[in-house]
Amino acid sequence: MISIKEIKAEDTVGIRKEVLRKNMDLSAQFTGDHDVDTIHVGLYDNDVLACVVSFMHVNYMDTNKKQYQLRGMATKEKFQGKGFGKKLLEKSEEILKSKNTKIIWCNVRVKALGFYIKLGFNTIGNSFDIPPIGRHYVMIKQL
Repeated sequence: MISIKEIKAEDTVGIRKEVLRKNMDLSAQFTGDHDVDTIHVGLYDNDVLACVVSFMHVNYMDTNKKQYQLRGMATKEKFQGKGFGKKLLEKSEEILKSKNTKIIWCNVRVKALGFYIKLGFNTIGNSFDIPPIGRHYVMIKQL
């Protein structure tokens, strides 16, 4: 059975380290993880945390519309390819809309571009490098 709910910052770190920081000497804990307006969401498969995402209240665009930065989205390897990431983002968007959020933006790894495009995100500008992680694009979605 699948369930999706808000979780604590501490719950995200293990999956981030395993998936996003694998074989890297980088912290899996992010600045802003414990801010009062940060939102962490997890997808559970039969009570096992399989997928996580965090949203920090950080502006990218110069607008008075409320915006959040999507960070640290990761799915454990054995749960990948099952549509869990899509389900997690769809539920997260509901949560963000309930908090009057109008814009989600993120720095997306090149290999994940297709996933975000299918979910309605658009690229802004050219790719850029985040050493040692690799090439990224800024992507944005209007809610």
